[in-house]
Amino acid sequence: MRIDEVIAKELQPNLSDAKVIGLDIGSRTAKGILLANGNIYTAITPTGLYMQETADELLNKLQEKSGLEISSVDYIVGTGYGRISMEFENIPHQIVTEISCHAMGAHYLNPRTRTIIDIGGQDCKAIKVDTSTGKVVEFALNDKCAAGTGRFLEKVAQLLKIKLDDLGKVALKSQKTSEISSQCVVFAESEIISLKAKGENPEDIAAGIHLATARRVYNLLNRVGIEPDIVFTGGVSKNKGMKTALETLLKTNFIDLSLDATYAGALGAAVYGTIFLKSGVGSDKSEKTTTTDLSEFNEKIQKQQEKMVSKNGTKKVGYLCTYTPLEIMNAAGVSPVRLFKCGDPKTVASGEIHTQSVFCDFTKGILGAFREKDPLHASLDRVYMFYTCDSMKKVGEAINEYYMPTNIYCLPRVRHDGKSREFFKTELKNLKKDLEELSGKEVSQEGLKNQIKTYNNIRKQLTKISELRKRPNPPLTGGDFLDLARGYYYLPPDELSKTYEHIYRKLAEYPSNGIRKLRVMIAGGIFADGDRRLIDLIEKDIGARVVVEDHCTGIRPFYNPIAEDGDPIAALAEGYLEQAPCARMKPIEERLEFAGKLADEYQVDGIVYTYLKFCPCYGMTKNLFLKHFQKRGTPVLEIPIDYSQSDQGQLKTRVEAFIEVLNERRK
Repeated sequence: MRIDEVIAKELQPNLSDAKVIGLDIGSRTAKGILLANGNIYTAITPTGLYMQETADELLNKLQEKSGLEISSVDYIVGTGYGRISMEFENIPHQIVTEISCHAMGAHYLNPRTRTIIDIGGQDCKAIKVDTSTGKVVEFALNDKCAAGTGRFLEKVAQLLKIKLDDLGKVALKSQKTSEISSQCVVFAESEIISLKAKGENPEDIAAGIHLATARRVYNLLNRVGIEPDIVFTGGVSKNKGMKTALETLLKTNFIDLSLDATYAGALGAAVYGTIFLKSGVGSDKSEKTTTTDLSEFNEKIQKQQEKMVSKNGTKKVGYLCTYTPLEIMNAAGVSPVRLFKCGDPKTVASGEIHTQSVFCDFTKGILGAFREKDPLHASLDRVYMFYTCDSMKKVGEAINEYYMPTNIYCLPRVRHDGKSREFFKTELKNLKKDLEELSGKEVSQEGLKNQIKTYNNIRKQLTKISELRKRPNPPLTGGDFLDLARGYYYLPPDELSKTYEHIYRKLAEYPSNGIRKLRVMIAGGIFADGDRRLIDLIEKDIGARVVVEDHCTGIRPFYNPIAEDGDPIAALAEGYLEQAPCARMKPIEERLEFAGKLADEYQVDGIVYTYLKFCPCYGMTKNLFLKHFQKRGTPVLEIPIDYSQSDQGQLKTRVEAFIEVLNERRK
């Protein structure tokens, strides 16, 4: 094919005479495109077990078709599922997410493209495109569920005993579409078997599956907005039944492209090769983020945990929420520790014996730690918790029933109501009384006031450390700050105060000049101890910088001090309710305002809003948060997560694409 027969006329001058290759290694199929000497050469092959071998096979096919030696190629760009595994000696190369490549490929085929739906083997993407540049404006991906993907349709074809390539054609023959209600692959499979048993025609079942899948995709499109021209890319774009079902829901037709839409990602990768070549971007040797050495600090935490496990005499208590006043616990002479470890898959699965499957992994992980007899959990004398969400309340009840005495108190939802303050004050008095009975030590007003002063100082020190991240080149990463905040929940206050002061002086001496990295805020639900996949991906793998957090294990709980005069119980009740509110509290607008304040103070370029799947608080309020920052013009990426490792590739794709969008905005 000639380039002038395929590429939009107005964009042809942007392509140089250079020889560039785009390789799109999808989960099921690998595609390659070579732009050379005014021609477009294509290659396709099933994705093998080893991505480099698949890439080499594509290169061989492109060499055979073009007659060119691959060594003469000027640039290679890899994209897709297997992009991170590709290396090419002596040829400049880069990797770009498939989201950006599909956008750029569709743009060069049709410059008026505004919306793209890309359905591949394992995922589905909705992409909003800037018609002036071909760059991504906004995007959304499906979650880990396979419904709405090529793999799902492949499974359906097997159940109906129809060739996959014929599934869409069969669906178009339907006279009466079967009703498929489920959005889950496993349940949909059961429905198909049931419909077959009832004698329904395969073509009607196929049509029902395509319609149910199209509805799911349509909902994804609505998250980014639907604007014509609309383009359908990816391997599933060849499925005529899916194309028809989507066009029916959209009430418009997809734009016909001059190139098989399966190759859109590979074409976009090749175009990026031209862009990188012109701008002088070489092989991927981007600067990686370095971290401050906090090994000594983390060793202190480890030793304190070991001490907690072996210590006798002093009562040891666990607590579950940041709204628990440590001032009262320390004044009572007990040793408190926050129970917020990130459970591994085994621990999470073990905890599910006490819960339902729709509980978040954090709640399951807590119960799993007790059930698996984690030494720190097993060493406790009692657990104290505040009722924040229904799931956490059930966790407290299960701990009390099966493992150890647990006292549950209520946290008011309406922050500024006078009755809420009085009620919370009463609950803190009950907490104080229970702790006195446990420890055998009376909690004096003077002791409480001293603890309030101590913890105010600690909060102030942590806030000062965090504010060093307001520098253009911060002396600590977001991961470093999470380590420091982690110490707040494990180390004794006197030791903590001295350690924070030493660390602040050391960090403050770092030079404040340097290259300004992309600045990200993480907001949403809890980041448990050990849950570092997302922040490591942002900072270590991609090289952006997390500069502030609006979640309960980041800076948020340390932002406001407690009044040091008057009745200390009343001061604690007022002070803890005046914390930046969590998602279950009202008015929720104050939480949005606080998040906006942090974003402004720390000059963030974008926000990653993350929450645990099935979270009844942060999952339900996410739309308010997303709309708030969209109105402010601040890009937001929504990421629901769990504690498994199976979605690492998809997680990386989402974050990389978001960072690409933010970098384009900065330019």
